Amino acid sequence: MIFPDEYKNVGVTDIHPDDSGNIVYFLSDYIVAEHKPEQDNDTTEYSLYHVTKSGEGLLQTVETLETIASGKQIVKYEKELNIKDRALLIEIATQLCKGDINTVIFTGVDKHVTFVHAPDLSSIVEIEIVDVIPPEPSWLTHVIRRLETSGIFGDFGVRFSENVIDLKQFEGEDTVFPCTASGLKGKYLDSDIITKNGSLVVGCEISRTLIESRFPNLEYTLVNICPFKSDIFKPTKPFITRCCRSEKSGLVTINDVEGVVVHWGASEFEVAEAIRDLVLHIKEQG
Repeated sequence: MIFPDEYKNVGVTDIHPDDSGNIVYFLSDYIVAEHKPEQDNDTTEYSLYHVTKSGEGLLQTVETLETIASGKQIVKYEKELNIKDRALLIEIATQLCKGDINTVIFTGVDKHVTFVHAPDLSSIVEIEIVDVIPPEPSWLTHVIRRLETSGIFGDFGVRFSENVIDLKQFEGEDTVFPCTASGLKGKYLDSDIITKNGSLVVGCEISRTLIESRFPNLEYTLVNICPFKSDIFKPTKPFITRCCRSEKSGLVTINDVEGVVVHWGASEFEVAEAIRDLVLHIKEQG
């Protein structure tokens, strides 16, 4: 796949360039040449070149032009898009590249131009959002989807899936949840006196510590929902999840899968920064 990191590296011209001797803006590593076939002036065709240049200054000399695609191999996507959303452009290009077509030219809402040649969906980083409900949507899902809509992850080339654990499956008279804010049917460590042996505690190591501190002789069973020791979650792809212990935040490996953990009450900025750290780490690994 060829997908320029920055659209500033793509130049556009309606003059068909020569192989050498022309001058080009120093940032232009690729040239999109527009031309109209003699037999059909209502149609625009395109050629795409990789540029090798020499010299100093703003304008440099074209040494060679390597043809990447031309003619019927190229289509232009007519709708203007946020061309910083790399995952979106790769997905659209994949849908359009059929038969002879292997390249899609995109125009941004700011009129700048970029392209995707030989799109590869595997270049999109898939990140799993691991969280619990209620509330619905889960807090982490809610934050990430809002950030995603804002376009903040555009340059990262990411897509998110959800692995949300519904704690309502554990509701019952003998179930103990960490706090009343969940609204789940059962008892709560922050408000109830637990006296019945055989209770099912749905929580983490903090819940274990609390119940054993408050009710030292109580016999109970723990369903651990801590991402590090969970009984009900094993990651299979890069992930982001939450933990109530701030010292656990950062890049982690669970079940031999790399991911990132944010604190239970992390801000939107901290979530975005954690995702950035994870994506950069994954790309550095190759």
